[in-house]
Amino acid sequence: MIRFRLSAALLAVATSMTACLAQAAPPPEPDRAAILAMAGEYAVTFDFAETVVLKPGYARKPDKRTGANEVVVVVEDTPTRIVLQHLLVVGDGHVVKHWRQDWAWEAPTRFEFSADQTWTVRALPPELTTGAWTQCVYEVSDAPRYCGTARWAHDGAASTWTSDRGWRPLPRREYTTRSDYNALGMINRHTVTADGWSHEQDNVKTVRDAAGTPTAAIVREFGFNEYRRARGVDFAPAYRYWRDTAGFWAAVRTRWDRLWATGGVRLKTQVDGMPIIEPLFAQAGRQKAGSAVPEAEIDAVFAQWVTPLRAGGDISQR
Repeated sequence: MIRFRLSAALLAVATSMTACLAQAAPPPEPDRAAILAMAGEYAVTFDFAETVVLKPGYARKPDKRTGANEVVVVVEDTPTRIVLQHLLVVGDGHVVKHWRQDWAWEAPTRFEFSADQTWTVRALPPELTTGAWTQCVYEVSDAPRYCGTARWAHDGAASTWTSDRGWRPLPRREYTTRSDYNALGMINRHTVTADGWSHEQDNVKTVRDAAGTPTAAIVREFGFNEYRRARGVDFAPAYRYWRDTAGFWAAVRTRWDRLWATGGVRLKTQVDGMPIIEPLFAQAGRQKAGSAVPEAEIDAVFAQWVTPLRAGGDISQR
């Protein structure tokens, strides 16, 4: 009887170790190669068109099409985590820090846009995350936007990742002109090819109540953003900007990471987030000019405009 119990115990330990080893399996190299292939220098077009009307009497808004020159740099590259930062080069070489995308292999959690100006960290079920990458996208201030989870598919010369459906706040192209909806239900698809990559969006413009519950769908929208290898564009200003400010933005990301440890964040701003964006960009400008920014000044911006979801969350370095 004793031998039986010991064998059962050993079997349980072995089973547990096997499960842990299975979870710790490294990501497929083609997955990592596809994500890293999004880094580079691009001429970008952003196209958005409203399609199926879901609210009676609604009139489709005109299509929106813009373009830009953008470089994507690798900020972090480990076997299970890749961070890509987008930098716009406009006009006579002016640089604007743009959005950021983080990729995590078999991430156990992610943040979700749960209510107005609120993002909550939630656990992911194993059936969703096993063998999958979670992509999280961030605002120009490194404030949260949205996440999605899926497995990469590799078919010949193309690699494609299509997210599960999630929620995101209004995009910058909309929140200065729209007040008839407050959330996008979205599916994102990234496809990497030999000439660059594309970002397709299947969006539903939606009204949600204060608790984040959908109450009305307005219209569907299709987005197609194409990143084609740029020729003849001087991206040197973007590389110089990132060289001079990368340390500052790393400190900003650290503060957001500490907030995620509290279970989520709530922004005390309007949807545009400008009270956070403006001081952080001004501080980054000082850093670029050679003046070190005291840690306390960064902390002050967060203390004024960002609230951890759990009371007592301290994101300072004290």
